[in-house]
Amino acid sequence: QVQLVESGGGLVQAGGSLRLSCAASGSIFSINAMGWYRQAPGNVREWVATVTSVGRTNYADSVKGRFTISRDNAKNTVYLQMKSLKPEDTAVYYCNVKGYRYGGYEYDSWGQGTQVTVSS
Repeated sequence: QVQLVESGGGLVQAGGSLRLSCAASGSIFSINAMGWYRQAPGNVREWVATVTSVGRTNYADSVKGRFTISRDNAKNTVYLQMKSLKPEDTAVYYCNVKGYRYGGYEYDSWGQGTQVTVSS
């Protein structure tokens, strides 16, 4: 099993910043893509950003230029630095990690979610 533990959510005023963290643990042989998704009330879960095993990053247009995704391979951790936050960024943020466990089994794990609330 691969477990993900998220932290860093909270309440912030518009224009402020937050940094989310997501640490993976368990029977991990390798980690490929690490990403962040979010889900606002009444909406479907949407992709926010991804970082590959070689550090290539991609962002949703709605967060490009404001959010930065990064990873620390030594700590099996992915981060999401969020700046210039807007009320429409309010959502539960989920991390997602894909890779292989020992024995060659693929995994596709999700964090428990962390609430980000941006007040106007």
